[in-house]
Amino acid sequence: MASDTDLPVMSETAQTLERFGVPYELDIISAHRSPERTSEYARSAAGRGLKAIIVAAGGAAHLGGVVAAHTILPVIGVPMPTTSLAGLDSLLSIVQMPGGVPVACTSIGKPGAVNAAILAIQILATSHPDLAKKLVEYKEQLARAVAEKSKKVRGSHGRGGGFTKASNPRRPRGRR
Repeated sequence: MASDTDLPVMSETAQTLERFGVPYELDIISAHRSPERTSEYARSAAGRGLKAIIVAAGGAAHLGGVVAAHTILPVIGVPMPTTSLAGLDSLLSIVQMPGGVPVACTSIGKPGAVNAAILAIQILATSHPDLAKKLVEYKEQLARAVAEKSKKVRGSHGRGGGFTKASNPRRPRGRR
């Protein structure tokens, strides 16, 4: 993380990794305020056993690019919501990396923090069948949750499955 203010969002990443039993490091490094520390963190990450690095950054959001420049590990950026542009500035900064310095970018805020963990787990699952199995179960759980929500909505609002021809408000009148 670039700042301790990112912790409420990035705790979603930590919780998701814990749910899958994936160990992780949580630290504060800053591309601007502690560039040497950031460089050392990235250069030593593979030697510490890390397989991917998830970074959170807001505003100029240079952390992902700086980390990616100093490691061969996959880097996943989570844009932080900002007060001035709601995180759009962070998103655009992370996705605009120069060729040869890739940083994967998730959505802004908490959904992005969860997705960053899932993406890292998917990377790990390519060589860890136990994680692949957990991901399949996770996706099945997501599908079941949608089916349950659909059942509730249909139960409380009739059996509908969309508009019928007679009730479609967008159907042009007078044409057959």
